[in-house]
Amino acid sequence: QVQLVESGGGLVQDGESLTLSCTASGGTFSSYTMGWFRQEPGMTRVFVGAITWTDFKTYYTDSVEGRFTVSRDNAKNTVYLQMNSLKPEDTAVYYCAATRVEIVTDPGGYVYWGQGTQVTVSS
Repeated sequence: QVQLVESGGGLVQDGESLTLSCTASGGTFSSYTMGWFRQEPGMTRVFVGAITWTDFKTYYTDSVEGRFTVSRDNAKNTVYLQMNSLKPEDTAVYYCAATRVEIVTDPGGYVYWGQGTQVTVSS
């Protein structure tokens, strides 16, 4: 059983940056692809980005490509989501998740989830 805890959310202005962290415990962090998702009120949870456990390859949804960066530090059991040039439409609850599948963007492919952290971008 893997427990995931996100941190780093908050309120920022349009164009500012924010870094989210997700720390894992209870499992072999280095053996999991780690993904970031976000969810707006009344909407489904959607893929933001992920980093594989095999070769640290990263994947992003088109709307954040070039602005967001996913990275991981296996020594700290932590995955990060660096968010630059934030926009009001990035406002959502952000979740990290873990899967043993190397590449997956469907939330259903992830087994373990954090509790989420709110990111609010004001205009």
